[in-house]
Amino acid sequence: MGHDIVIRGGTVVDGTGAPGARADVAIDGDRVSEVGTVDSTDAGRVIEADGRYVTPGFVDLHTHLDAQVGWDSLLTSSCWHGVTSIVMGNCGVTFAPVRPDDHDFLAEMMESVEDIPSSSIVDGLPWDWETYGDYLDSLDRLPKGINLGGMVGHCALRYYAMGERSVDEGEDPSDEQLRVITELVDEAMRAGALGFSSSRSGRHYVPDGRAVPGTFARSAELAAIARVLGRHGRGMIECAPRFDGDGPSEPRVDAELEWMEEVSRETGRPVTFSVTQTRDQGTHYRHALEQANAANGRGARIRPQTTPRGIGVLFSLDTMTPFDGTPEWQALKRVPPERRLDTVKERRDELIAVTHEPGMLARFFVLDPDNGARYDCRPEDSLPAVARARGVSPVQAYVDLLIETDGGVIVSWPILNQDLVAVGEMLDDRNVLMGLGDAGAHVGQILDASQPTSFLLHWVREHERFSFEEGIRRLTSDTAQFAGIVDRGVLRPGAFADVNVLDFEHLFLEVPEYVYDFPGGAGRYVQRARGYDATIVNGEVFLESGEHTGAFAGRVLRGAAA
Repeated sequence: MGHDIVIRGGTVVDGTGAPGARADVAIDGDRVSEVGTVDSTDAGRVIEADGRYVTPGFVDLHTHLDAQVGWDSLLTSSCWHGVTSIVMGNCGVTFAPVRPDDHDFLAEMMESVEDIPSSSIVDGLPWDWETYGDYLDSLDRLPKGINLGGMVGHCALRYYAMGERSVDEGEDPSDEQLRVITELVDEAMRAGALGFSSSRSGRHYVPDGRAVPGTFARSAELAAIARVLGRHGRGMIECAPRFDGDGPSEPRVDAELEWMEEVSRETGRPVTFSVTQTRDQGTHYRHALEQANAANGRGARIRPQTTPRGIGVLFSLDTMTPFDGTPEWQALKRVPPERRLDTVKERRDELIAVTHEPGMLARFFVLDPDNGARYDCRPEDSLPAVARARGVSPVQAYVDLLIETDGGVIVSWPILNQDLVAVGEMLDDRNVLMGLGDAGAHVGQILDASQPTSFLLHWVREHERFSFEEGIRRLTSDTAQFAGIVDRGVLRPGAFADVNVLDFEHLFLEVPEYVYDFPGGAGRYVQRARGYDATIVNGEVFLESGEHTGAFAGRVLRGAAA
């Protein structure tokens, strides 16, 4: 009998880091059935892959698509970058467990931490759950283009058990409240949660300015929660660590790594935390990596995660511009979005004449639609350098670029991972996980969901820092295995048929675009790519050249022991 799908004649890179080899891939049902020489004469569908790479679908460990899944069944922009499986519930902010009267609190906290409009969250989710297991059941009922799983978050757990006390610094749960928290974690793990997450960062607040629940939790509370995962023998622990603050960062790094090592060694559970480089914090990232590796030498399982590029605030005509300190540019915000470009054209000379140019423009980099989105902060791409090349002032260069690109030009201001030499140093450490893309979060400020494409373009194709095979391993089996996602992230017989057919030579990252497609007409940045000929999810062709086929074969990823 013939196969459902045969991908013929591509170079198969299986996700393990093994050398690629020319082969066919056969798919039957939701699984890969053969890799090698396959008879395709009776196949239901043949995908010609000569000159293409055939890889596993990418597995993204760090997303905040918890809200968007309620109204965007494709899970854009992630799906446009080869991602076939995502992990939600990072940084402690989740929507379950939740009491019926607390929906608004969790929605508003998510907006405060992750810049997702709370009105869209409240209107866009069914809210037909209370426990984490109920939440996963609700996700099961939603149409999904890709696979998704999640961790249960400390913020929701603490607020459910402690109410308003959970937000106050110095407040520990009572014995009874800690029992409620651990029982809720146990319920979540039995239902299939992929682990537990927490935020200890000084940057995460509830709307009234207090730190999110769990920020100041003591190690005893974290250990009690981790023991639940230990009893289940599965599940990861993810944390936004408290590395930020006044004074040298090394003591804070040491304190955070101390509790991570303690809980990992006691429970056997893997721990991951986010790490980035900033000018202000110097080489604290290096100290964090050294401490993690040292802890692993003593029996812990700790893996830092970072993103392979600078995390930058995006400036556009739809959100904010580099010159909003000038009243005339501020006035543009009161113009309806569909009229702003016309207003810029009409007032071009006035805007150029009156604009005050901030002194930090050398840190603003132009993303030109014709050249694609580069995030390597080349000096020649800075706004002042582009202006000098044109023989004009930075503000005139910006205004003219807006007009020339029909408003499509984007300017990026990197605030994290500002030095790609440091980013390369982090990526060279094989203990570092690919993560921190924050897909679904900071929708009006940043867009890093495209990190797989950016990584392959910059570090693999252009700079050849990593082989293609190693690059794919970092995006597939490495992240899948850490998250405990079984039979995904690899291309072999018996694995789930999550597959990319990739035209690597013509891979191209488009510049972000601002669209108004959230519930209530709220806006967000999206970003597409070219070069993904086909993306297959659970044996069904989901996207062809970035366009949806109509398939919704995505599933909820539940822990293997559930």
